Amino acid sequence: MPHDRLAGILQQQLDQLSAERRRKGFERVITERLPGDGKRGPRYRVAGYEQPFIRMNSNSYLGLAADPRLIAAAEAATHRFGVGPGAVRFISGTLAPHVALEQRLAAFHRRDAAMLFSSAYAAVLSVITSLTTPDTAIISDELNHNCIINAIRLARPREKLVYRHLDLEQLDAALAQASQTCRRAIVVTDGIFSMRGVHAPLDRIAAIVARYDATFAENALLIVDDSHGVGAFGATGRGSEEYCGARADLLIGTLGKAFGANGGYVVGPQVLIDSLRETSPTYIYSNPITAGEASAALAALDILESTEGQERLAHLRAMTARFRQGLRDGGFETLPGAHPVVPLFVRDPAATAALVDTLFARGVLATAIMYPVVPRGDDSIRFQISAEHTAADIDEALAALR
Repeated sequence: MPHDRLAGILQQQLDQLSAERRRKGFERVITERLPGDGKRGPRYRVAGYEQPFIRMNSNSYLGLAADPRLIAAAEAATHRFGVGPGAVRFISGTLAPHVALEQRLAAFHRRDAAMLFSSAYAAVLSVITSLTTPDTAIISDELNHNCIINAIRLARPREKLVYRHLDLEQLDAALAQASQTCRRAIVVTDGIFSMRGVHAPLDRIAAIVARYDATFAENALLIVDDSHGVGAFGATGRGSEEYCGARADLLIGTLGKAFGANGGYVVGPQVLIDSLRETSPTYIYSNPITAGEASAALAALDILESTEGQERLAHLRAMTARFRQGLRDGGFETLPGAHPVVPLFVRDPAATAALVDTLFARGVLATAIMYPVVPRGDDSIRFQISAEHTAADIDEALAALR
């Protein structure tokens, strides 16, 4: 069928995004990873360019994505089980590595049970929509990730209340308001806010939720998406909960960032996980991650829980602190914090894009973050530090900003 009128409208929208340098469909293609030499970490080649680049925009916080042990684990499982699961979990797609990884994740987070999803995004969508009833209030931080925003839209709760970023007085007031009209409350927050690298004060949030729990006939639940926290934050890499000394009712994480693999998961009480297996559409009707991916994640957990893992975390913290201090010394605007997401606020779209172009010309891969990913006026460059970075890499990236 003809679609010329629609095509014209869509092309105008694309042209506008291009003019504003906000078009995400422009993707640089990495063609090769060059190993580090000891003094410097790995470099990456990009299609169309000869020079190698420092990668300062990767979620691989522990530097495990190309680790030979993860590759070997994935390869062995692939030879044994094949490249795909062949079915959804409840038919015949549950493979031994899935069960082993769920058990390991539950133990790692000191929970009763765990449940794997194809991604953390899919986990958030299913967990929130499955637990929402016509008598539920969902209360959300205004800077929560897009997956939480879309989950709330799909869930269609009775009350949708959004509090100002980290404004716990507003959270308190929202719970008080919801307790008058709803039988169930879900408070949902990022553990680490992925564009800012700041953590939610989960100890204080959990205390507020606990204080209102008795006012809801079906309880008040705290759900935390800690995809950027797990493996990269906290003394032993257990994320924002560990850093704050807190505990969510349900914790959602990813295998695709610090763990270097792919997929998402949720951990929590046995009855909640059992219920989610019966009600979560992105679990029931979608294939799971491959056996290779699950086995690679198991290998990553082995590394994280070893002495080497603690050394990687310590190095990650040191490189993050070095980069943050370098930004401050250079007169750049950033935020305080300890997480390896480090924003550099430029606060102008054109200037942000120009600085990213300068970095690229000087061999640094970094990403401009603009509206609507962040609020207007928060235009920034999001740097992400990895345990693969060395002091020489950090200093080279800082020099490229001068």
